[in-house]
Amino acid sequence: MWNGTAVAARVLSLAIFLVSMSGCDIGVAPPQAAKTATEPPRSQPLELRSQADAARKRVWFLSRDGVFLHDVGTSRKVAVPLPDWMWVGTDYSCLPDLALGPNGEAVITSNILPMLWRIDPETLAVSVHPLVLDADADKDVGFSGLVYSSLHKAFFAVSDLHGSLWRIDPLLRTASKITLSAPIPKACGLTVQPRASQRKTLRPGGLCARAPGAEWAIDLAADQRSAYVRAASCTDRLAAQLDALLVNGE
Repeated sequence: MWNGTAVAARVLSLAIFLVSMSGCDIGVAPPQAAKTATEPPRSQPLELRSQADAARKRVWFLSRDGVFLHDVGTSRKVAVPLPDWMWVGTDYSCLPDLALGPNGEAVITSNILPMLWRIDPETLAVSVHPLVLDADADKDVGFSGLVYSSLHKAFFAVSDLHGSLWRIDPLLRTASKITLSAPIPKACGLTVQPRASQRKTLRPGGLCARAPGAEWAIDLAADQRSAYVRAASCTDRLAAQLDALLVNGE
């Protein structure tokens, strides 16, 4: 059964979902324009990435104009500029991604560079983190999907251009390439497998990757250096977030 905290979290998540569904019209002057290597045609619809922070009752949004923070309780909206943020348009790659870290920090990727932008959850100060790669140093490695796994105490990222998976240390200093049983090409998103799915498969600590027309379950080895990839339907991100919110609610 869910306890009171879990029920409150679920109610908040539903409220956050309604906010995110209407988030395309945020009503905030855009922050410092994102620097792009190739600006996508303006005829393309504005696409959003979002993450719900139930503990602080707010939602983070990432669009081509940068990051916005929406406080659910007060309806306050804040634009957070990302200095020297670089990305290519969707004609060439999936969008960059946004993930929440273990302390509520927002972490944003570039889809062409191995760099991360971290936003402090309290001060909203932005820091830039170039990553040292242990492989593919001769390639343009950016990340089109990013997620934090509390089980592994690390971030994981996917590169759609190379079909690769990476483990990023929680201090955002290094990225280690994970050996895959099969590539995950054009992956545009990454989530932690919901606990219910992990129980059914008896494979704890898995990830889900998405591409247009394809989904994969990624079963990580205990040492996090390799993983087995299999075609599987993954729960959508909202459901995965809800599952995470209820992690202590049973």
